[in-house]
Amino acid sequence: MESVLFDTSLYVSALRAGPASAAQLSAAAASSEIWLSSVVLGELYAGAKATDRRIVERLEEIFDRAQRILVPNLTDWTQTGKILALLRAKYDREGTGRGRLTNDALIATSAGRKGVTILTANPAGFIKLAEFCPFHWRNQ
Repeated sequence: MESVLFDTSLYVSALRAGPASAAQLSAAAASSEIWLSSVVLGELYAGAKATDRRIVERLEEIFDRAQRILVPNLTDWTQTGKILALLRAKYDREGTGRGRLTNDALIATSAGRKGVTILTANPAGFIKLAEFCPFHWRNQ
């Protein structure tokens, strides 16, 4: 059984689109072991409208109870810094999107360490990160 985690982009799409989009997420994960990145959880809390906050809290409760919250460790953080330095050197990315790319790099390094595949609707950052970080991802 494949282990997967949904990037923030998929959860945001599901929240905006409602039940039909949530059904698509369920179908995508039907034969998978689903993980939640603590980085994704933080992004969801930061962007949640008051009406969606309870949904995000419930998501946290479910994954915490299942012990499937993936939290970056010290090595993930240091690898993220090294990867961002390599990206900056190659693409001269001074400042543009650095916060978002940092979050994506933390998701990628921790998922790579755990052998979890990232599913995303926004692959731009993961395409560049894959040049310097061993992890699996798919555009969903």
